Amino acid sequence: MKKIAVIGAVLDEPEREQEEFNAVVSDFKGIVRGRMGIPMKDMGVGVISITVTGELDEINSFVGKLGKIQGVTVKAAFSKKEY
Repeated sequence: MKKIAVIGAVLDEPEREQEEFNAVVSDFKGIVRGRMGIPMKDMGVGVISITVTGELDEINSFVGKLGKIQGVTVKAAFSKKEY
């Protein structure tokens, strides 16, 4: 069964982390349904939310790979509904 989830990420130093972050997102483009990024230059961080649909293991793998990037904090919220 597939799940719907929203992944929230904060990049502490976006200039340094965004290339690797974008590469991981590209690796999982098959489950990405939408993405919104908010550069918060006055605070020196970037905030990104990504909406995904896919198997639980695949979403967890995506979140895990994003979380391994130094300077990136990531959390996921899953819908209780499966489809």
